[in-house]
Amino acid sequence: MMKYILASASPRRKELLSQAGFAFETVPSQVNEIIRKKSPHAIVKDLSFQKAWDVYQKLTPVGKTVIGADTIVVYRGEILGKPAGEEEALDMLSLLAGRTHQVYTGVTLVFSNGGAPVIRSFYEKTDVTFYPIDQADLLAYADSKDPLDKAGAYGIQGPFAIHVKKIHGDYNNVVGLPIARLYQELKTFPD
Repeated sequence: MMKYILASASPRRKELLSQAGFAFETVPSQVNEIIRKKSPHAIVKDLSFQKAWDVYQKLTPVGKTVIGADTIVVYRGEILGKPAGEEEALDMLSLLAGRTHQVYTGVTLVFSNGGAPVIRSFYEKTDVTFYPIDQADLLAYADSKDPLDKAGAYGIQGPFAIHVKKIHGDYNNVVGLPIARLYQELKTFPD
């Protein structure tokens, strides 16, 4: 029986849940995400709530937990979302090369057994440091189209991994879902 509903179309989040053995269905949120908060951790928690709540309201699933998630990359207070094109991807990657930035993922859980919904939100933060990257490598990666659907214009789990010097925190958080923390939160969540 499917106990969980993932309110995301992210193939990386689906893969992480599948690898961890979760039984889930995918119902991507169609909400128009609005940034209503100021700090990075509050932004990702709120955006994950918007997604989870959107799917919960559409389905009102009984006995299932809706999982919403949102990931952002932050460098010196600037939020780097998904690039609009190759040029913006190149700009983001050039900014991050040889430096340390933060990746925040917010997760919201919404559950109901027919009564009032129970809602819990949390976030994880991971520091990521890149090696210095030469222009040819940056151009090749930006041209690959791989960065276009990823916050901060890179995927740590793909070909860009060769430029990651170190991380401090949860690797899966950078991929897009802090799966271990999610599991721990779900153990204390009603079902």
